[in-house]
Amino acid sequence: MIRLIVGLGNPGAEYEATRHNAGFWWVDGAARLLKASLQPDRAYHGLVARVNRPAEQGGPLWLLQPMTYMNVSGKSVAPLARFFKIAPAEILVVHDELGLPPGQMKLKQGGGNGGHNGLKDIQAQLGAADFWRLRLGIGHPGVKAEVANYVLRKPPADERDAIERCIDDSLRHLDLLTAGEMGRAVMKLHAQPPRPKPPRPPAAPPAVNPES
Repeated sequence: MIRLIVGLGNPGAEYEATRHNAGFWWVDGAARLLKASLQPDRAYHGLVARVNRPAEQGGPLWLLQPMTYMNVSGKSVAPLARFFKIAPAEILVVHDELGLPPGQMKLKQGGGNGGHNGLKDIQAQLGAADFWRLRLGIGHPGVKAEVANYVLRKPPADERDAIERCIDDSLRHLDLLTAGEMGRAVMKLHAQPPRPKPPRPPAAPPAVNPES
């Protein structure tokens, strides 16, 4: 059961449309679907929404956008998780992923941080790495030295469209994610669209009878 969904990004209008804020975009979409309103909460250093669910469905679901800047995201996540006694395995963190091209995503539990400073700080503050991650592909600039500038730039329109389609596709399975049905969610989220069938070769022209 997922009880806390965290979208990673940086606060401020100058970062709003940058690649590093893909996690914020996702949580904004989830809040709209769930008819929840993200509001500032000083205790948790972020924008927080509570979605009420029956006890048999896991009780309240929390949405969180840390306003701490990416590198100290754990400063926001850990206090909320501790106060409401939310285990790391009940947390889903949605973030941008350099290792996947725009339009692809991957759901996994645990693992390393892949150099993502937001994940790194959350792991440090929680003291565990077994939270779930929904990785939204943003592509890689091709040169490691360019990564910092790349993630803080706006993607071109075609890449933004691909990321938005990915977000929309994953939000169609929000019920599976919040219910903790991760096996089914993985099958849905990782499914590749069917390849188009190759066009049929043109029909051969009818044979011509030279005696006609």
